[in-house]
Amino acid sequence: MPQPAKKMPGAAQQFTAFTPYEPAPSEEYMNPTQIAHFRQILEDWRSELMAEVDRTVQHMQMENVNYSDPNDRASLETDMGLELRARDRERKLIRKITQALDRIKTGEYGYCESCGVEIGLRRLEARPTATLCIDCKTLEEKREKQMAQE
Repeated sequence: MPQPAKKMPGAAQQFTAFTPYEPAPSEEYMNPTQIAHFRQILEDWRSELMAEVDRTVQHMQMENVNYSDPNDRASLETDMGLELRARDRERKLIRKITQALDRIKTGEYGYCESCGVEIGLRRLEARPTATLCIDCKTLEEKREKQMAQE
C-alpha cells in the first residue's frame, strides 16, 4: 500500500514527496497495487494544487486595494500578474493530472501512447503525467528542436 504523500517545501508546482514503489521481482506491471500508488500520488498532487488556487483567490480578494501611489499600484499589479501566470501553469498541470487519472480508469496509464510499451515505474514517479516512454519522448524533443531550427 502506498505511503501517504507529504508536502514538500517550496513552489506550489513542486511535486509531493512519497515513498518510492518497490515492486516484487515477479510483479506484473501496472497491477492494482501500483495503480493505487500512482492514483494516490496524482490525487494528492491535484489536491495540493487546488488548495494553492484557493489561497490565491483569497489573497487576491484581500489585496483588492486601490493605492494612491502609482509605484505601489504598479508593484501590486506586477505581483498579481506573476501570481496569475503561476496559477495558469498550475491550471494546465491540473488538467494533465486529471487526464492521467482518466487514463488510470481506462487502463491506459503507464503505457506509451505512441508505441504502447511500458513507460516504467521510475519515470512515472518522476513525472506522473507522462504519456510517452523515454525513447518516444526523446524522439519528440529531437523533432521539436529540428522544427525550431528550420
